[in-house]
Amino acid sequence: MKKGQYEGPDADLAAMLERDVLDNTPGIRWDDVGIRRPWKGVLMFGPPGTGKTLLAKAVATECGTTFFNVSSATLASKWRGESERMVRCLFELARAYAPSTIFIDEIDSLCNARGASGEHESSRSVKSELLVQIDGVNNSSTGDDGQKKIVMVLAATNFPWDIDEALRRRLEKRIYIPLPNFESRKELIKINLRTVEVAADVNIDEVARRTEGYSGDDLTNVCRDASMNGMRRKIAGKTRDEIKNMSKDEISKDPVAMCDFEEALAKVQRSVSSADIEKHEK
Repeated sequence: MKKGQYEGPDADLAAMLERDVLDNTPGIRWDDVGIRRPWKGVLMFGPPGTGKTLLAKAVATECGTTFFNVSSATLASKWRGESERMVRCLFELARAYAPSTIFIDEIDSLCNARGASGEHESSRSVKSELLVQIDGVNNSSTGDDGQKKIVMVLAATNFPWDIDEALRRRLEKRIYIPLPNFESRKELIKINLRTVEVAADVNIDEVARRTEGYSGDDLTNVCRDASMNGMRRKIAGKTRDEIKNMSKDEISKDPVAMCDFEEALAKVQRSVSSADIEKHEK
């Protein structure tokens, strides 16, 4: 049957279906089954604060693909039917701007397990649309130059066990982003102190050793707290007006010393429990 042969009612709807069904057939032949192909979906998972979102942004910069940064909140529109249209439009845009990466942060809040308590009909239909679109990715879209239009879905979650089973299957490549080890903690502390003057007595190795089990976010908080200590000491006991009248030189921070780190370590505790880590590793 050729396009345009249908002359019944709902011609517009028929034209739309023709476009979707006839143009976007999967293009898979028996010979294609079992061949290698790029991952269509990648899932980064791990405890909170380990830098999954930051990694996704690095992927965008380093790979030079068009980057669509989408939060679950954007897609989970409160208007019925609006979310599915948004998902469809997002994938159409991604194909138009291919090669591209669609990054969906906190995907668990958009695609929790089907049948979970509090699941609405609208959220079910968004999930279904997302599954259809991921399946359609990289099937037969080709550009003017005959090259395949590569679209990759990159998702991040702190709760991989909450994700709908069907979606998890489509995010074929799973990457565990663990808590930083000793060497990584040292590097993260150095990155956080790049713009700060550090006293000679600061032992970064010692700070890294004492922050076993801390996430990247926790380490940022330790460094931030330590770097604020000098200023806190200078304004301690002063009234608001006295603080306002202090000169810039008076209030400027002293170099961060080891004692500042001691205080910060006493205050900032690790945010991820051992039970959480165990669950992720499992």
